[in-house]
Amino acid sequence: MKGENKMKIEYDGKIITRTEPIRVSELIEGNKYEYQAAKVNNRIRELGYIIDKDCKVELLSLTDTEAVTIYQSTLRYLVIMAVQRVFPKARVIFNYSVSRSIFASISNINHAFLQADLDKIKEELDKIIAEDLPIKRSSITKEEANQYYNEIGYKDKAKILTYRKEATVHVYECGDYKNYMFGYMLPSTGYIKEYRFRLYAPGFIIQYPRAENKGLIPSFVDEKVFQNALREANRWGNITTASYISQMNEIVEQGKALEFINICETRHNNQLAALGERIARDIDTIRLIAVAGPSSSGKTTFTNRLKIQLKSLGIDPLMISVDDFYNQGHLAPVDEYGKPDFEHIDALDRKLFDEVIYKLINGEEVQLPKYNFATQTRTFGDPVLLGKHQPIMIEGIHALNDELTPSIPTELKFRVYIAPQAQLHIDDHNPISLSDIRLIRRMVRDFETRNSSCEQTLEMWPSVRRGEFRWIYPHQSNADFVFNSELSYELCVLKKHALPLLEAVNSDSPYFIQANRLVKFLKYFTDISDKWIPCNSIIREFIGDSIFYTKDKC
Repeated sequence: MKGENKMKIEYDGKIITRTEPIRVSELIEGNKYEYQAAKVNNRIRELGYIIDKDCKVELLSLTDTEAVTIYQSTLRYLVIMAVQRVFPKARVIFNYSVSRSIFASISNINHAFLQADLDKIKEELDKIIAEDLPIKRSSITKEEANQYYNEIGYKDKAKILTYRKEATVHVYECGDYKNYMFGYMLPSTGYIKEYRFRLYAPGFIIQYPRAENKGLIPSFVDEKVFQNALREANRWGNITTASYISQMNEIVEQGKALEFINICETRHNNQLAALGERIARDIDTIRLIAVAGPSSSGKTTFTNRLKIQLKSLGIDPLMISVDDFYNQGHLAPVDEYGKPDFEHIDALDRKLFDEVIYKLINGEEVQLPKYNFATQTRTFGDPVLLGKHQPIMIEGIHALNDELTPSIPTELKFRVYIAPQAQLHIDDHNPISLSDIRLIRRMVRDFETRNSSCEQTLEMWPSVRRGEFRWIYPHQSNADFVFNSELSYELCVLKKHALPLLEAVNSDSPYFIQANRLVKFLKYFTDISDKWIPCNSIIREFIGDSIFYTKDKC
């Protein structure tokens, strides 16, 4: 018709013109289950989103992190649905667990959870998936949501609504089942094509495709030391009654924040004490203490505190920086994008590092290198000789990788892995991502210490994560001790530092999607003042005024 307004949709390298609105899903040619979401004008949209104006569309698959997030949210939703069909009175709680999976605990079923129970749930879930039932989103008021959740016994969801600023709540309905999930969902149950269940007392493990694994489900590795750390984190949450954001906020509102901070910091002190005693017990055989962990886990502060702890036991470790062993000239392998990969183990002079450690352990004097990052050259200091019961301590992303020290027998090494192992939830069905905690820590630190923008941190984060999956996680099972660097109160502190940075990201930025998601998440937390945080706290590494970084000398 003459004079009709035409809408232009830029998609897949071509421009489509339309006069009528169209759903994102209608743009998909071929297998409709190939994609899970889309970017529409740089905003994450569900496949059911209706396009009614000019836009640029990018479809997202399971090789994209955003699509995987939606996939696993939908999978959690359907698992709850299946559980309630099999065990109508059961309570389901999700936690992030070992081997990049989700742990589901089941309560209120009046017997120990068995393989037969899991088989029934899987059978029901497969039935739901095969029916390809539509999942519909609707908006209800907070008051309506509060009434509904209290009626069905979802007290955790009702409580978090208290801290929601918006007047409405998005809920998802599938048949007669209704629930709120933090984030977006797939349009129907048939989109769930791949998942794995594994009985894992006292509940079960849920595995799902991962973007970093090219959209495939990674192999499950049962890592005892990490499972113990996660169980302890869960026990800690129960002790402190701070497993949920709402509970954490209530502690602050009741004027108990300072006491809670001291409790959390004492927990770190206790972990350090236990670690120190363990090292002291075997100090006759331990010659190398290696500390590794992902980005923003608090490695630097932890290593300094561990050194102090060991000194209190009469042990004075020799600190050696792995960074001083970078190849001169910043020579490094290139990554898949043709850029120097400084996180690659071959960016280090491995031969020199192994030689230095070997000679020291065998009683020889060694001149330790010092790397000048400005000139990209290496100099050597005065000779160093290791004492009789003096261990070497190293810290870095490759510290647990035996390729860094192939000449040193395993029995002479004590390997420590540090990372936040949080068991904090939005509600029972929405656990908080551990990588999100580290990302928020890093963007605050990058701004405070390097004057880097939030966008610069977000730009680097995918590369950082790729390095972690390649160089850290494959070796974490070598750890003799896992230090949980999470502090239950920390997001209440980090919030006021991170929010201004995140809110400064413009809507046309390629990092707006991630920034906006974190803004919505952080707004649930009640503020805690920086002034109550101890000067040696791991959080000081990120917000500033750490005793280990001060230039003042006393």
